[in-house]
Amino acid sequence: MTMLKKIAFQGAPGANSHEACRDYFPGYEAAPYPTFEEAFEAVSSGVCALGMIPVENSIAGRVADVHHLLPSSGLKIIGERFKPIRFQLMANKGVKLDEVKTVSSMAIALHQCRKSLKKLGVETEAVGDTAGAARALALHPDPTRAAIAPALAAEIYGLDILARDIEDERHNTTRFLVMTADKSPPAPSFTERCITAFCFRVKNLPAALYKAMGGFATNGVNMTKLESYMEGGAFTATFFYAEVDGRPEDRGLALALEELAFFTDRIEILGVFPADPFRDRV
Repeated sequence: MTMLKKIAFQGAPGANSHEACRDYFPGYEAAPYPTFEEAFEAVSSGVCALGMIPVENSIAGRVADVHHLLPSSGLKIIGERFKPIRFQLMANKGVKLDEVKTVSSMAIALHQCRKSLKKLGVETEAVGDTAGAARALALHPDPTRAAIAPALAAEIYGLDILARDIEDERHNTTRFLVMTADKSPPAPSFTERCITAFCFRVKNLPAALYKAMGGFATNGVNMTKLESYMEGGAFTATFFYAEVDGRPEDRGLALALEELAFFTDRIEILGVFPADPFRDRV
């Protein structure tokens, strides 16, 4: 029997990342890991062929702890996927909605469903993650308690969904990066719109960042993301994570990266990958 390749994600079975793995890579076995570090290591060690890593949410913003792992992991980004986030209110089998007094979930999930929860008039309890709240309810049944989690969690842990899609904002979307340990992954088709992701560290000089960015403007390169993060707790060693339209071999981007090198002491291309069509949705 042929063994399925694995795709790593951070979280408990039934988490949003698990749903993303199942939705976008149904031919892979989704493998859960407690931390992002462990998920990255599973890919870099070859235990998993791919990783599905959330990097930002349209409501909550950047996912903590991910960007500083990207350059140190040795992994390459080969794709992006956008997943609309839908939260379900679930309870033990046979429990009725009017019996529920307390709802548990990850703090951010409770916040994103606060209007629905206020209408229900229930108490809330923050826990480590959404799927973990569902798992705890399955292990310790209580007719006065419910959990907020993705639909997959109800399926895995044998819970009933009492109310569907209770998130307050329908545009709630999480963006995932698909990672591989392949140092030279196949290049995207030239017919595809591409994104280049890279990180860099500017020299500790006046206006270094301003000058570093100038090459992208003068060469007509569209920069869609620029985020800073601290390296090793040093206030003078700020790293930047950036994404731009195009490929490194495109003339404009090649010239911009060449100019960037004058004002930085480290540049690393983290990946060149097709832009998800979801980007163009209004």
